Amino acid sequence: MSESNAIANGLAGAGGGIIAQIITYPLQAVNTRQQTERTLKRNKQNFNTSATAPASAPGTLFQIFQVIGNEGLGGLYSGLKPSLLGTAASQGIYYYFYQVFKNKAVAIAAARKVKGHGDGTVGMFGWLVVAAIAGSLNVLCTNPIWVLVTRMQTHTQAERKIMEQKKEALRRDASESSLAGSTLEDQLAELNSIKPRPYGTIHAANEVYNEAGIVGFWKGVFPALIMVCNPSIQFMIYESSLKRLREKRAAKKQGSSSVTALEVFLVGAIAKLGATVTTYPLLVVKSRLQAKQEIGGSNTLRYTGTFDAILKIIRYEGFPGFYKGMSTKIVQSVFAASVLFMIKEELVKAFMVLTDKSKKVVLNLGS
Repeated sequence: MSESNAIANGLAGAGGGIIAQIITYPLQAVNTRQQTERTLKRNKQNFNTSATAPASAPGTLFQIFQVIGNEGLGGLYSGLKPSLLGTAASQGIYYYFYQVFKNKAVAIAAARKVKGHGDGTVGMFGWLVVAAIAGSLNVLCTNPIWVLVTRMQTHTQAERKIMEQKKEALRRDASESSLAGSTLEDQLAELNSIKPRPYGTIHAANEVYNEAGIVGFWKGVFPALIMVCNPSIQFMIYESSLKRLREKRAAKKQGSSSVTALEVFLVGAIAKLGATVTTYPLLVVKSRLQAKQEIGGSNTLRYTGTFDAILKIIRYEGFPGFYKGMSTKIVQSVFAASVLFMIKEELVKAFMVLTDKSKKVVLNLGS
């Protein structure tokens, strides 16, 4: 029974994750671009002017329309295919192992109660440990997929930065060598005529492998592992809140402890909000490490590892650099998590109903 329950939760988590991902993907794509945009502090802007952004970054809605205008509607869905694969794999792996270790935690709590220790329920720390173990296994298995997704989401941004640097170099050379204006215009026109190269999943994989070999597919895995505390915090809040809600419902409705889809939606939203605000700086560091390092053009904005990225963000961008695009992420992740939880719970209920019906059919045939 516990094994089938784990499988049901794994499949339901994967299904809910895919639907939530499709609905909120444009926000996720824009958010990744916001996270990887380098904006130097005012007193550091003499390092590389092409790496700086306007004093006030455009809002999320403006950026969405900007992407549509420059790249078409498809620009908002760059990397969607590997992202859906990653979501299905991540949610499936995570929920499967979460349910497996949850069952073990419940069994341990029940055994402790028999021995006279505890009330037979899993405490907040227990849920934290269960979520952490499931999250770590998930990160190690799926990190390569998310490296490719980040590359595809930020590819156009990276290419635009490289093109801006080439144009800036031409203008600088022209001013230093007194190059004729017409010649400079011809060279700039030649750069503008270059069409973007096709960039799919295979192109991204080849790029990552050529840059760093197999190890490149696990870029950002260290902050990702630390970020396991995000779903851990999320599920700790979620499970504890749901437990309290069911206890209150059981007391008021004489034994009925069921919760509605809307209540699951709201509890999931609150849980994700708390987790996102807490761990967002690590998400920025992970995205920076996984994105193409040519963004920014200067060595001061290229990172050799997690600690190098943290130190350079603090030094050249200040602490606000760790919170770029956080408002976008909060909207996207909270809504996605709410949809995911709601759909997952409904799918699990449907699975259990079908399982019960099939058992009854089998029993009737047997009798």
